[in-house]
Amino acid sequence: MHTVNQRPPAWLLVLTGIICTLVVVVFARLAYGLVLPAMREDLGLSYAQAANLGTVTALGYLSLVMLAGIFAGRFGGRLAILLGLLMGALGFLGLSLASDYYELLVLMVLLGFATAFAYTPLISLLGAWYPERRGTIIGLANSGVGLGMLVAGSLIPWITLKYPDNGWRLVWIIFAVAALAAALLVYLVLRDPPGIDRVSLQQTGETSARSVYRNSHVITIGLIYGVVGITYIVQSIFMYSFALDVGISAATAGRLVALMGFISIFAGPGWGWAADRIGHANALVTCMSLSLLGTLLPVFWPVTAAFALHYVLLGFSITGLFTSILAASTSTVQPTQAPVAVSFVTLFFAIGQLLGPAVAGLLIEWQDGFRLVFALSAGLMAFGIVLSLISARTRQQNMLFRS
Repeated sequence: MHTVNQRPPAWLLVLTGIICTLVVVVFARLAYGLVLPAMREDLGLSYAQAANLGTVTALGYLSLVMLAGIFAGRFGGRLAILLGLLMGALGFLGLSLASDYYELLVLMVLLGFATAFAYTPLISLLGAWYPERRGTIIGLANSGVGLGMLVAGSLIPWITLKYPDNGWRLVWIIFAVAALAAALLVYLVLRDPPGIDRVSLQQTGETSARSVYRNSHVITIGLIYGVVGITYIVQSIFMYSFALDVGISAATAGRLVALMGFISIFAGPGWGWAADRIGHANALVTCMSLSLLGTLLPVFWPVTAAFALHYVLLGFSITGLFTSILAASTSTVQPTQAPVAVSFVTLFFAIGQLLGPAVAGLLIEWQDGFRLVFALSAGLMAFGIVLSLISARTRQQNMLFRS
């Protein structure tokens, strides 16, 4: 165990976690939907091609997320996070210069690599320093998602409107600078906890890892994370375009995204606190229900008020989903198995993010089907609610098994 005087201040870890999450989750993954309209128009991309760019980012994430966990276990989370941020900076810079579709595909894959190497090791490292406050620390770090969406929703539409010819390229340059600044912060202030946890994990061997993969509660949480992966990435990439398609101005739609981000800043830590008291399953059911309602509103009522309610409800719920899922994934495994559990459930999330944009892009091209896509997303969220209810039972069973 780490003694108190060994540990860096929690606020410093949280601050670093917020900034890293902002860069490798929001800028590298979620902000693409805001850059997309101007980028697609300037480069003449179809919706299917635009969706493919989001898909290959998820493919890059999926292909390296387990390797990133192994790398972090062997060489330390700090080095993994640094590599992830540097890959992100390179990808952002390349996107600011590229015009060829196949070059864009390679660079978007690189952003997926960046998220894989930075985010999961970051979550594991934060939890390793403060295991007794894991949910709170993770929730606070994930508030970087809300802060990032607030920044992206305010900044990107303003830049792309002010500089219509190359504003989207300027956005990628800003993201590259942010990634380098985050890497410098990690280099200066972040350090790995004592290696005893990693040594213990290696000593448990493959048998311990297999016990995680067979844990019914971890599998259930992974399936829920897969649903979130599909539905949230589709929302992130296409809801902004849906709003523009029905006649909402880019400035108004950007403000709504920023509002969602502002709410998310406070919702993530709040849900982390609440989940520890009402249970992860109850938190997941509540958050998934709010997301379902928010997704259906523009489907049945595609006007500004419905989109506003959508972003408000997503702001309240989405970081709660992330926080509850990541905390729940480690609740029925041994502490030394936590990195394996986080990486395992993240595989489901990455697969969902791989499938979601590709299918959504084809449906939109096929029938101009924004409403169809989000109706199907709501159906998946209903399935996620059922899985969340099941997770309470599987958690109880696995806790009894552990005892």
